[in-house]
Amino acid sequence: MLGTMKRVILFVLTNLLVIIAVSFIIDLLGLKPYLSMRGIDYQSLLIFCGIFGFAGSFISLQMSRWSAKTAMGVELIDPENPGGSTQREIVDLVRSLCTKHAIRTLPEIGIYGSDELNAFATGPSQDRSLLAISSGLLERMDRGALEGVLGHEVAHIANGDMVTMTLLQGVVNTFVMFFARVLAFALESALRGRDDRRGGGLGWYGQYIIVQLLQSVLMLLASPLIYFFSRRREYAADADSAKASGRENMIHALETLKRYSKLEDDRAPALSTFKINGRGHGLVAMLYSSHPPLDARIAALRKQS
Repeated sequence: MLGTMKRVILFVLTNLLVIIAVSFIIDLLGLKPYLSMRGIDYQSLLIFCGIFGFAGSFISLQMSRWSAKTAMGVELIDPENPGGSTQREIVDLVRSLCTKHAIRTLPEIGIYGSDELNAFATGPSQDRSLLAISSGLLERMDRGALEGVLGHEVAHIANGDMVTMTLLQGVVNTFVMFFARVLAFALESALRGRDDRRGGGLGWYGQYIIVQLLQSVLMLLASPLIYFFSRRREYAADADSAKASGRENMIHALETLKRYSKLEDDRAPALSTFKINGRGHGLVAMLYSSHPPLDARIAALRKQS
């Protein structure tokens, strides 16, 4: 119950911040309404959709560390005074990997209680990042596998993958919103033209429903593009981890993840894109999975010279 309340509060807070930020930007730019008696002003509509599309993505990214810690109950490790040999080993490994990747600021490092074998990195920049590891992973992985996992997550931070995916999401959001409104306006115009004498048309509420339905359909059609790039970033992070922590350590890490893949934690679904161990099988996984199959990732590493 408490976890559900946290997710609801995060959702409401994020959307409230988006509305406030967008309203401020629109006022600042003096953006005129995109609908008038003459029809759609496509330039104003595109600007409006771009502001909304990118604002939501970037506010979520700015809040991502706090959101992750709140949703998953991440307990941070004090890098100057780790609370035990395991925590000290984690900090030393992360610090060493950051040095190899030329990352100047050590990310926040934390542990969250969960039986799943997983880890994730998030945050708006290299200097403001979070690396979190599940307690299940620490209990079941040896040092070599742990180094492979940490190397993968540090690679995500070094490559700026969180920002890259946020930019891509912003672009997709913008065009989904734009075309949904254009299609809804075209449908409204067609209905009014056919039934003009009786004041036909969708009405404000009808237009709102149609826009929401069109956005859902268009986002469903556009999402495979986002997931395609996400899978590419996973392969790249695996390869970078293999260089920094050793290919055999990375392969060993993925094999261990595969062995315990049935242990899942469905809290904070939005974080699934950032976790090292993604889910999905068959055709759905080919289109809508943020991660490639573990067997494919292992095979890709074995092919490396």
